[in-house]
Amino acid sequence: MKKVVRGFYSIAYSVKLCRPDVIAAYPITPQTEIVENLAKMYADGELGNCEYVTAESEFGAASILVGASATGARTFTATCSQGLILMSEVLINAAGMRLPIVLVNTNRALSAPLSIWNDHQDSMILRDAGLMQIYVETNQEAHDMVPVAFKVAENPKVMLPFMINMDGYKLTHAYEPIDLLDQEVVDSFLPPYDPPVYMTTKNPLTFGCYAPPNYYAEFRVVLQNAMERAEKELEKAYKEWAEITGRDWGGHVVTEGVEDAELIAIAMGSLTGMVRNVVSELRNQGKKVGLLKIRTFRPFPAKEIKEILKDVEKILVFERAVSFGYEGPVGMEVKSACFGLTPEFYSFAVGLGGRDVPGEEVMKIINEVYDGKVKQGFHFGTVKPFEEVVV
Repeated sequence: MKKVVRGFYSIAYSVKLCRPDVIAAYPITPQTEIVENLAKMYADGELGNCEYVTAESEFGAASILVGASATGARTFTATCSQGLILMSEVLINAAGMRLPIVLVNTNRALSAPLSIWNDHQDSMILRDAGLMQIYVETNQEAHDMVPVAFKVAENPKVMLPFMINMDGYKLTHAYEPIDLLDQEVVDSFLPPYDPPVYMTTKNPLTFGCYAPPNYYAEFRVVLQNAMERAEKELEKAYKEWAEITGRDWGGHVVTEGVEDAELIAIAMGSLTGMVRNVVSELRNQGKKVGLLKIRTFRPFPAKEIKEILKDVEKILVFERAVSFGYEGPVGMEVKSACFGLTPEFYSFAVGLGGRDVPGEEVMKIINEVYDGKVKQGFHFGTVKPFEEVVV
């Protein structure tokens, strides 16, 4: 069923079809209407036996889901920005306890100064937390990835929290024609949750207990192994989804025009569409440029990215975040993946705090890098001239 809806609704509708057992909600811009839509569905009796809990904070919402997930419930929440950071203590615990909580993060800049607009600083701070992370380009992709998130998170070989990242405002508030999923399609792809281990009064267990030094390290090894297995399980789920729905979003990465490229531009999230258009225009002008879209950020598909970039002369990463004191986090990951290769490397932080990233600016950056007019390394793009910036 195709319908013009906003990004909020596309997520809420997909969550409903996944038959959650517990939803914990706390509103924060620009995520609020996801949980508002789910609240209406709950009030209208559309969520079946699901329990919808309004929490007193994002910390509380995540804590509620930790308890629910430990008892074998399928769980969901949504958040962003300061709310995600407030959740972080609990989410890190959830990863260590191997609890497959699914959440949608509507990417938003962090304070201070206060910003309610979009960049990727919030989710990047949790890149080492043990959560799987994917970044979607469109609302249709976001809609489709909710069942995938539940399936992989709940896979007995994985059992880790899963965070879908969608750009706040750029996607959440945008109206798009969405091919809304059918319950039968989701049911054929996503089986009822059958947790391998869960807590009951008849079989009491301890989750996240005290671990002295002679035990702790092995827990970290187990978590790392689960994340490595998740890479293969995600790939399987992406392919199965494409077979069932006919919508193939690609695997961990998507490439266009990379076979003969001298420069490959890398992007994630909604910015990818703009970069794709510019790359296409430049190729029509005879310039050998290509696009690499990263969909899966954790687990990071390092081997796949290295294989794609092995013969390219220049790598250009468009960032939406900064690892302050060094450079952009995506660029850091790409450079690490390309260890042993010798391309020129450039990364630009653009669109921080929701600033517009015009096609002309993307075109200018790619052209200047292509023509050798930019120094290698990390740069800020879409910023005012230095003399206008308060130092």
